Amino acid sequence: MPAWLIVLLSILAVVLVLFIVLMIVGSRLQKKANSQQEALAAAAQVVSMLIIDKKKQKISEANLPKVVTEQVPKYARRAKFPIVKARVVGAGSKPMNLIADAKVFELLPVGKECKVTVSGIYITEIKSVRGGAIPTPAKKKGLFKKSVKAEKNKPEKNADKNGKDAKNSKKK
Repeated sequence: MPAWLIVLLSILAVVLVLFIVLMIVGSRLQKKANSQQEALAAAAQVVSMLIIDKKKQKISEANLPKVVTEQVPKYARRAKFPIVKARVVGAGSKPMNLIADAKVFELLPVGKECKVTVSGIYITEIKSVRGGAIPTPAKKKGLFKKSVKAEKNKPEKNADKNGKDAKNSKKK
């Protein structure tokens, strides 16, 4: 058997083993995520709150309860989370910081009263906004559409030998 064939078969075997390991780990993580989603859905309640401020902050800077900051894994402590400062309407409570889902964070209007689904300190869904409809997120433009728009906005630089614009010389 040639040496290159042995090397190729050994690389193929290693890739196959890695693929099987990743499949097993992925299925375990998927089961864990599904159980967490079920727990969030079980503890969910609809609350009306006034959104005071929203920004992305590190978990240590967000003034969240100590129990929450201790439960965050060490590798995620440097990441920025979508934090919403809000006051529950009708309860007369002081403003508190909540963590929002990434999709919900984009839709929450600052300074308006909203009905949201909350599970603990996690905002999972926005139900309605007082005084209007739920705002839709702006669609992101692709690279091709941005380049076409940039070409349309460029001024024409057609000049004749005298330095005048080509449009002006045609008018005369």
